[in-house]
Amino acid sequence: MKTPAYWGIAGFPITHSLTPRLFQIVGKFLGITDVISVFIEAENIEEFTTKIDQIEGDIWLSCTTPLKHSIYNNFTLDNENEVGSVNQLTRLNGEWNTANTDGIGFISACESVGISPNKSILKLRGGGSAARAIAASWAAEGGKIIPIAGKRKLTKGPWEDAIVDSGEAIISVDLDYEKDRDFSIDMESRNKVHISYNEEYEVDDFAIIMLAAQHLEAWRNFYLPNRKNDLPSLEKVLQELAK
Repeated sequence: MKTPAYWGIAGFPITHSLTPRLFQIVGKFLGITDVISVFIEAENIEEFTTKIDQIEGDIWLSCTTPLKHSIYNNFTLDNENEVGSVNQLTRLNGEWNTANTDGIGFISACESVGISPNKSILKLRGGGSAARAIAASWAAEGGKIIPIAGKRKLTKGPWEDAIVDSGEAIISVDLDYEKDRDFSIDMESRNKVHISYNEEYEVDDFAIIMLAAQHLEAWRNFYLPNRKNDLPSLEKVLQELAK
């Protein structure tokens, strides 16, 4: 796979996004330095389409809210994505391809801090695209899930057999995170994490670890799989991000 003319982030708000910097860090490690970084601010699919059509050439993009579902509906060709959303897409020679690395990024981040999903319980608040991706990957790795009521309910999916009513959770993740809101009693676990971040982040925040992890998974499985053995480690990427 050839490298693109552009890479970056699409969604809203994205001014705080570290994704273009992550592209640069991993790209530099692989000797790819002549790519232009872009921030495509778009609050809906119409705005995204208008702006992306103005960019000529191949492009790699991570996408975030509120575009994950609409890009899936408009750009996914095989329509077999089990979580119904995407967070990675490419346009190569005019053709679009999509992927979702939220779930495997969450698993990778957990493993990096010593948490294994196998036979472990996850408490999960939320039912949006990230929640479904995390639920699918956690269940696929042999984990169990206690869904906690939130703004959106976790719908039916390939995680159905992993749902349990009770048990000691090794980790809880609040996808309905609101600043200054503490975890409620029903989210009690050995490890409580959020996956959203802002300009006040610390590089050892779980949200940042997951961001870097899912970005590496995108390179490994989607952007440049023929060079997966040359990728830097998660630890190395985080070290560079801290500079």
